[in-house]
Amino acid sequence: MRQLPDIFVFRWLFSFAESCRDVLHKVVELPRNIKQACLLILDMVYVTGAMWAAIALPWGHMNFQLGPLEWACGAVTIVVSAVIFLRLGLYRAVIRFMGQQAIWALITAASYSTLVLGAAVFFTRADVPRSTPFIYWLIILLGIGGTRLIARGYYQARLRSVSENVIIYGAGQSGRQLLNGLHHGEQFHPVAFVDDNHRLQRSVINGLHIARPEDIEQLVLQYDVTQVLLAIPSASSERRKEIINSLVGLPVHVRTVPTINELLAGEASINQIRDIDLDDLLGREPVPPYPELVERCIADKVVLVTGAGGSIGAELCRQIVVSGPRELILFDSSEYALYRIERELRDTMKKLGLQLELVALLGSVQDQNRLESVYCTFEVHTVYHAAAYKHVPLVEYNIVEGVANNVFGTWYAAEAARKAGVETFVLVSTDKAVRPTNVMGASKRLAEMVLQGLAQQGTRTRFCMVRFGNVLGSSGSVVPLFRQQIEDGGPVTVTHPEVSRYFMSIAEAAQLVLQAGAMGTGGDVFVLDMGEPVRIVDLAKRMVRLSGHDMKHVIPVGGDIEIEFIGLRPGEKLHEELLLGTNVTGTGHPMIMRAEEERLSFGHIQRLLVTLRGHCDALDCDGVSAVLSSAVSGFGDHLIRHDYIWQRQSELNDIAPAEVSNVKALFPDNT
Repeated sequence: MRQLPDIFVFRWLFSFAESCRDVLHKVVELPRNIKQACLLILDMVYVTGAMWAAIALPWGHMNFQLGPLEWACGAVTIVVSAVIFLRLGLYRAVIRFMGQQAIWALITAASYSTLVLGAAVFFTRADVPRSTPFIYWLIILLGIGGTRLIARGYYQARLRSVSENVIIYGAGQSGRQLLNGLHHGEQFHPVAFVDDNHRLQRSVINGLHIARPEDIEQLVLQYDVTQVLLAIPSASSERRKEIINSLVGLPVHVRTVPTINELLAGEASINQIRDIDLDDLLGREPVPPYPELVERCIADKVVLVTGAGGSIGAELCRQIVVSGPRELILFDSSEYALYRIERELRDTMKKLGLQLELVALLGSVQDQNRLESVYCTFEVHTVYHAAAYKHVPLVEYNIVEGVANNVFGTWYAAEAARKAGVETFVLVSTDKAVRPTNVMGASKRLAEMVLQGLAQQGTRTRFCMVRFGNVLGSSGSVVPLFRQQIEDGGPVTVTHPEVSRYFMSIAEAAQLVLQAGAMGTGGDVFVLDMGEPVRIVDLAKRMVRLSGHDMKHVIPVGGDIEIEFIGLRPGEKLHEELLLGTNVTGTGHPMIMRAEEERLSFGHIQRLLVTLRGHCDALDCDGVSAVLSSAVSGFGDHLIRHDYIWQRQSELNDIAPAEVSNVKALFPDNT
């Protein structure tokens, strides 16, 4: 029977706690001005209670009488304290973000209030103990400070129940700044630091312990951590790769803060948390650009970029605009893409205070008259030709248009440049041009051969080509696709278990294109050092792991992301190459090589183009394929199976070849 009262007491205490929590919750949800008024009233209650207690404690009893002077002292203290608290901004500070400055404001407010009480007692000679001001200071500080700390603790506990537990990897300055930023947010709750520095390990920063990297798995399990945030912006690419590799097996989402270069350039802040870049996975250490090479074809010159709205073209424009051109001309057939890059560049120019002419021109690279008019009108010095159709399957489905744009677009742009006396013409090419198995690659290789043929004519224009592999972040890149598939819950689609590709960041590729263009002497094929090829399935697995997911084929029970092999798409091959042969020389730049490859005579190129133009005008995909096979090494036995128009016409059995255009008038045979 004795347990019955205990149960009632426990229930009463539990009910009281629940009521207090509900009251706090309702208070937190009140409008800010009402909460400020309530807090001011509560502080004045504390002031009154603190004065009463400061008198009662020295006397040791509550049975004392106050005269008019004592009541006057109390009233003056309450009114003046309210004014002081308001002027010091105690109610402007957001309690949940209270920091060191707010604490000093509380101490200052309590001290001023105490001085007011002391002065009132001294000048009125009120009958109170001499220790009253000192006891009052302690009690009022405990009251007004304690209220705020309790409210802050309640709010943080409330956020902690819905926020994700995270570990910050890196306890340096960036890690500490990130911690302060996370304390002001609601999404993440840091539970520990991890750092490689032995001198920092086992220390405490802002209440967080600094653990060893070896302890991270135990911390993940102990605190139910969902994410690891890398706050190591100054670490080398190789070191970042090592750290990421050590985290791949953990059931956490690995994210990072911007690199030191982005922070110094003002492009990002330390609190901008983002997913791991593939640059971090590859561990490539970018080579600093050679300014003299970048500026040689750009500084104080008129520069034109075709395909300026595309992935590579846009990045070329971004780097050109900060390299001191006299004028930058953006040329693209897509109205929206052109509008977007022009607006971005104008914002950049305004932000950096750059003074140059920026011209956005709509047009197709298959319109030679338009191009020649642009070159002559603006007296263009340098052309970066990035306009091309680059998606392998899409070109297989649209063979004639793909070849017309990639081959004849390059031919017209280069021929117009030769006639207008442009100094430098740089073609952005691809590794798919080497022994191609698809029409896109073959068309790009023939475009290279067109420039090699033009370079044989002793023209004033220096023609050169820059060949590289897949670019991260470009339209159609596999990395954004994998990220989207992971966010959607899978499956992550990979074409083949053994397929591999070369990868390079879009910024690094554009930077090297600008430098390679300055090295050309005429007909040069430059090849960028892409590092080692990456197996796509390994890349997919790492991205799944680093996103905090498991794979179904690795963990049959509980795995939530599946990797699905869908087979090679039309025209794709397992492995890409960068060189046709082994004859390659250095250029003085560690990331750029010069390839010596087979060339056709200018007359032979002209005849091929005339024949190819006729097949394109006739929508003769077999003829197009035959011309490419005869001209491009390695492109043989290509079957036309996927072109949509060709397929439909075959089905209808009503193929009526279009009349061949008079291309001989455009390209006279000079052989």
